[in-house]
Amino acid sequence: MTLSSTERTGDARERLLARLLDAFAEALPTPEVSLREIAVRAGTSHALLRYHFGSLPGVLAAMLDAQRSRDNAALVQAAEQGTFDDLVVAIWRTYTGPEQLSRVRGFFHVAGLAAHDPENFREFIDSLDDLTKILAALAEREGLDAEEALLTASVTIAAIRGLLLQEVLAPAIRSEDAVTSILRLSKGRSVPRSHPG
Repeated sequence: MTLSSTERTGDARERLLARLLDAFAEALPTPEVSLREIAVRAGTSHALLRYHFGSLPGVLAAMLDAQRSRDNAALVQAAEQGTFDDLVVAIWRTYTGPEQLSRVRGFFHVAGLAAHDPENFREFIDSLDDLTKILAALAEREGLDAEEALLTASVTIAAIRGLLLQEVLAPAIRSEDAVTSILRLSKGRSVPRSHPG
């Protein structure tokens, strides 16, 4: 069987992406790093990176997509045995460890770029609802109708992302408090104001 040039290019892109992921482990390169520096670290050429990913933002988006897909696969397995609340806690823990900080920063960097140029970040944008869909399925399993389940999941993911942005910009909330607030919000209960002391 002979592979088409598109299939060979796709395979080469996947192999190159695997090298990038191995070189950076759980982290993402920072936006200040050049394609040449990334290429050196991954043991490849910047010309290949440019050919397969287009630019530094393209590299970041592809790496982020792959890392998030892997995370989501693990979270789906957790969701099969757990509750809506269990999955919210698992999502929060997945993205709030100190080793995840560069990825969370990278997520918001790529999201900002995608907001300005959605056509060049279509794959990234299309993947943003993955966790929402998983949470919505759990909410339905727990008795909400489809529309309410989707709304609850959407608001929950928005709250998680908002609090993650807060963590990146000016951490001020203890993780346990953040998760408790998200869970109360998802249940439609008001979050009591904290009292001094």
